[in-house]
Amino acid sequence: MDPISERLRARHPQRIDLSLDRMRALCAALGNPQDRLPPVVHVAGTNGKGSTVALIRAIAEAAGLRVHAYTSPHLVRFNERIRLAGKLIEDEALNAILDRVEAAMAETGGQATVFESTTAAGFLAMSETPADLAVVEVGLGGSLDATNVIARPLLSVITPVDLDHAEFLGTKIEAVAAEKAGILKAGARGVVARQSEAAMAVIARRAAEVGSPLTVMGVDFDAWAERDGLAYQDQERFLDLPAPALSGAHQFDNAGVAVAAALELDLPASAIAEGLKAVRWPARMQRLTNGPYADKAQKADAELWLDGGHNPHAARALARALADRQTRAPRPVALIVGMLANKDAGGFFEALKGIDAQVFTVGFDGAAAEPEALAAVAQGRGFGALAAGSVDAALDRALALGAGRVVICGSLYLAGEVLGASRETWPQ
Repeated sequence: MDPISERLRARHPQRIDLSLDRMRALCAALGNPQDRLPPVVHVAGTNGKGSTVALIRAIAEAAGLRVHAYTSPHLVRFNERIRLAGKLIEDEALNAILDRVEAAMAETGGQATVFESTTAAGFLAMSETPADLAVVEVGLGGSLDATNVIARPLLSVITPVDLDHAEFLGTKIEAVAAEKAGILKAGARGVVARQSEAAMAVIARRAAEVGSPLTVMGVDFDAWAERDGLAYQDQERFLDLPAPALSGAHQFDNAGVAVAAALELDLPASAIAEGLKAVRWPARMQRLTNGPYADKAQKADAELWLDGGHNPHAARALARALADRQTRAPRPVALIVGMLANKDAGGFFEALKGIDAQVFTVGFDGAAAEPEALAAVAQGRGFGALAAGSVDAALDRALALGAGRVVICGSLYLAGEVLGASRETWPQ
């Protein structure tokens, strides 16, 4: 664990407690930094939030803007969560900001959670560093998420809504959509990704209640893969753009939403094109070419991929991406899977059933599912599955059995351990 994360875990409650009261009190004690941010693009959704934030940031930076970004979770170092005018916050500055947050907590007698404390720290750092735009990702849900103290975003973005975090958001898509739609604010346009009919009805109702005009994918604009590029069309224009540099068919939808947001921000088509080519976002169908795991794979003439998707919706996107690669260049596939114990492992493997793959299950630091139990779930969905002692052991076994395409997947925490194994693979 990195030193900043150790500090936070030692000093703040680890619980998730969706409420805005503590956050509002903490922000007030800090002088309400959330009201002193550059214009904000607020991003919620079940899947694709991080990729969409990265796409919007890359486009805005290609247009010459200085851009802050607040995202979660981090993969290797806590600093990844706070990007100030394009650069990750440094340890010294982050510790000084956290000192101020903790002093404000002491003054108010509050007990903010880790996420509330770090969100306040992010807002404070971003409010004191000049920039032209801030792109802020919701942590969990939307309406009661700590980031939702932002009262007047310039733009609200809702990526695809699906079931996840059932213990907090419920098991009905309508309830989840209501939480995500909670970021919509009066007078701020909402850019909405393609949704199920049930989710869209809830989002549209919330938008009408608060007076947030919507721009909806599949209605007001659309985007699709065409001739190795991205075609984008709305009611005013057609853009012939490069394909996004992020792998997977689902990234074309994420890119379409980001392009719609960029056009709402009046960013030029040239910057949109450059941003799509320049975007980077680790652990989202990322090809690993450096580090000890990649070295092993390369010696065996195998591809190694890393994906942090951890729910059935993300697994369907992974399945499509793998099927596309298998169609173009078939190779024996192995999946190295680790998941948190509270995730829908059955739904995850069910979504992958069309992939002919050997599964190896692993644990990781934290509340991970037991590899043996996870292997049993995979076997119940028709996979040949074996529990392995570690990613290293699982990779050795997969390569020994002739795998030519290996995907490490199932959790961002597992992805973080893989990327953290070598400094050359740390997210920058």
